[in-house]
Amino acid sequence: MSKIYEVRAEMVKAMKSGDKQRKDVLSLLLSQLKAKQIDKQADLTEAEENEVVRKEIKQVKETLETTPKDREDILSKSRFALSVLEEFAPKEMSEEEIRKTIQSVLASLGITAPTPKDRGRIMKELMPQVKGRADGAVVSRIVGEICSGK
Repeated sequence: MSKIYEVRAEMVKAMKSGDKQRKDVLSLLLSQLKAKQIDKQADLTEAEENEVVRKEIKQVKETLETTPKDREDILSKSRFALSVLEEFAPKEMSEEEIRKTIQSVLASLGITAPTPKDRGRIMKELMPQVKGRADGAVVSRIVGEICSGK
């Protein structure tokens, strides 16, 4: 079942139960999914749907980071939106899973003692394997640790 149908079904439940705040978050997500589908002029793949969900989550996180602490109304709305959006996000890879993937990339590239000079090659090979399943910042941090010998 596509995310559009999933989100729409959850939105209907929220409307029936009178949960306006949840309905608003789901409505925004649904409109973003539909907009992406219209732009593509075809049904979205699961990866594309997940990309839209991640983008929305990233925007909410940015709002949380940039909002002043005294604006509790905005912060609480954003926290709620984040919790709703995360229900539709794909499961992220754990650091352990990322490290295993990095080790397999190192093996495939024949790198036994990675140095900072190898970082670009490693990332180029690694990112397509973890795209959509791991946060790029976390992946970059772990690769940096491995390349610096930590």
